This record gives sequence, C-alpha cells and structure tokens, in this order.
Amino acid sequence: MHSALVRVQNVFGFFTTVAFTVATLIALSTFINPQAPSASIKLRNVQVVRGRPHYYSYKKEEYAHIKFDLDTDLFELFNWNTKQVFLYIKAVYPATKPGLPPSEAIIWDAILPASSAPWHQNHYIHPSPKKSSSAKKTKKAAKQAAESPYPRGILHLENQRPKYQITDISGKLQNRTDVQLELGWNVQPWVGALVWTNWREYGVWQGLKGGKSETFEFPAIGAGKKLDTEKGKEGHRLMAGGEVPVGGDKKG
Repeated sequence: MHSALVRVQNVFGFFTTVAFTVATLIALSTFINPQAPSASIKLRNVQVVRGRPHYYSYKKEEYAHIKFDLDTDLFELFNWNTKQVFLYIKAVYPATKPGLPPSEAIIWDAILPASSAPWHQNHYIHPSPKKSSSAKKTKKAAKQAAESPYPRGILHLENQRPKYQITDISGKLQNRTDVQLELGWNVQPWVGALVWTNWREYGVWQGLKGGKSETFEFPAIGAGKKLDTEKGKEGHRLMAGGEVPVGGDKKG
C-alpha cells in the first residue's frame, strides 16, 4: 500500500506533466496564426556633433542624432500567447575595416504590451493625435489620452526624436556612408520561445514588408549644441490615489 508521501508525489508528477503538455500545445498553436507585418521608415533629419554624448562620457567624440518617421502594422504579432512585443529601430552602417561585420546601434525602442498583460510603467503609450486647444479636458478624455489611439501594433510617428545617440568605437562618424535604419522586434510569449524579426516566409508567417529606410550618410560635424533625446512615453507614474497614468517629461 502506498504511503501518503508517495501519493502526493504521484499527484504532483501528473499535474506537472499535464501543465507541461498544455503549455507546449499553447506555444505550438501560435504557429497557425497568420502574420503579415509591414512597416515604413523614413529618415527625417540626421546631425553629427562632437562632444560628450552622455553625462558619464569621459572624453569628447563624434555622435549622431537621427529623427525619423515610422508607420507600422504589427497587429498580427499579437495573439492569445503574446505577452508583449519589444520593438526597436537600429542604424546599420559598414565597419571601418573591410571584412568586419557592419556596425549596429539602436536609436529607439518601445515595449508594446498585449491587452491581457498587466500595466507597467515601462509600457509604451502612443502619443495622441494633436487636438484643438479649445477642447475641454474631461476625466474621460484624460483616461483615453493614457491609452494608445490606435490598435496594438499600429504606430504612426512623425519627426520622432531618438532615445539614444549613436556613437562608434572609432570615435568617428562624420561622412560615413551607406547608413540604413532598420526595424526589428522580439515577441515575448506567455509560454514558449522568443521570436525575433522574420524577413522570410515560414508557412502562414509572411516576412516583414518594408522595415528599412533608404540609405543615407552621416554629414559633416555641425554646431556643437546639445541634442535632446526622447523618453518614448515611458516612465509614467500613477497619481497618488489615482488610476490613470500621468506622463513624465519628454526630454531626456
């Protein structure tokens, strides 16, 4: 006759087996969900300045500041197993020495949560379209302003400031050619493996259409002025006793 401890072990083993099987089926079921992501990135402005790009920089170097326009349709990346999507834009340019892989530097990123994900202060909140200044600010309007005006995965950004300056290990950036902005993402599921940007077709998953800008070059060094970056609508905090996130400063 089995003891109580053996029975508990058997029940626990059966439970973990069932839980693992269900989690595996959920993770595999996402591959039957069609995906056809598309995006458009356009360069708006690029400047190269010599100075200290960060407050902790101990020497002066050349750094680039890039503004861009972004339109995306990544709605189909969100399914029943999606927790959040980490979205980013990187600048890709050739290395200084032949034979080396191209350099990559992220200039902007955002965490796009699924509707079932709990709210977090680092979640991205899409800026609301500009409204007339004469419109009354009601409590309902303030609550809507704290949410994205578009469906999840849909972004429409114009003249967007970067969150990060671009620096190079060589300390030189001016007059570098064949620079290109490229969109990337990382889908983080509730269960299962992480899924990165796909450019090819895999079954019902279509490759990303667009997602790359036209090539450009870093110009010569301009005036040595401070170039502000964008926080990207993160860093929101709740008001004391309130339930609506309040936006922080835009400048970093």
